[in-house]
Amino acid sequence: AAAGPAYVSREEVPAEVIEKEREIYRQQMADQKKPPQIIEEIIDGKLEKFYAEQCLLDQPFIKDATGKTRVKDLISQVGAQVGERVLVRRFSRFRVGESA
Repeated sequence: AAAGPAYVSREEVPAEVIEKEREIYRQQMADQKKPPQIIEEIIDGKLEKFYAEQCLLDQPFIKDATGKTRVKDLISQVGAQVGERVLVRRFSRFRVGESA
């Protein structure tokens, strides 16, 4: 939870939040003279970045210097090692200097 995610997985992100993000990206791309399908692909790419920032399982594993390992990949590896299905349902994040 190094980047301060708001959700565990992308399935937990409310549809309203996703649509709001899409609308923001559409407004950013409004002055671009590109075909609509290209603009939608760009918006999808920006949405992937949003998920990587806001969803714990989609975030890069902080100890992987390459940045290619995602938290969900690490959880899958642990599940394979222990022979059980490992799920993350919730998390708590503590920041030094904050009070509850």
